[in-house]
Amino acid sequence: MPRVCGVDIPKEKRIEIALTYICGVGRTRSSKVLESVSIDSSRKAKDLTEEEIAKLTTFIIKNYKVEGDLRRDTAANIKRHMDIATYRGIRHKKGLPVRGQRTSTNARTRKGPRRTVGVQRKK
Repeated sequence: MPRVCGVDIPKEKRIEIALTYICGVGRTRSSKVLESVSIDSSRKAKDLTEEEIAKLTTFIIKNYKVEGDLRRDTAANIKRHMDIATYRGIRHKKGLPVRGQRTSTNARTRKGPRRTVGVQRKK
């Protein structure tokens, strides 16, 4: 598997799709990167030479924030919201949906599985 920006990209996919496996690179950004590095987007990832992979890696690292840096910044932003106790930060702390979704039903992804409350009987 070719390694770009510290990520193993799948070798059987087209390079335009394979680059989207890097955090911070989507379809639009991958096509722009390939255009500026002058690599044909229809080629498979396994067909790239070492020089082309090196060119891709240096271009992406130089011009965009990806992988570890991006994840670190996102985590820092969430932590900042939690520290200053904004509405969003409080929702993050409680593990509830942050962007205004309903919580009365749904929201199971964020809240986790249902915890059934049973009846306590006296002995």
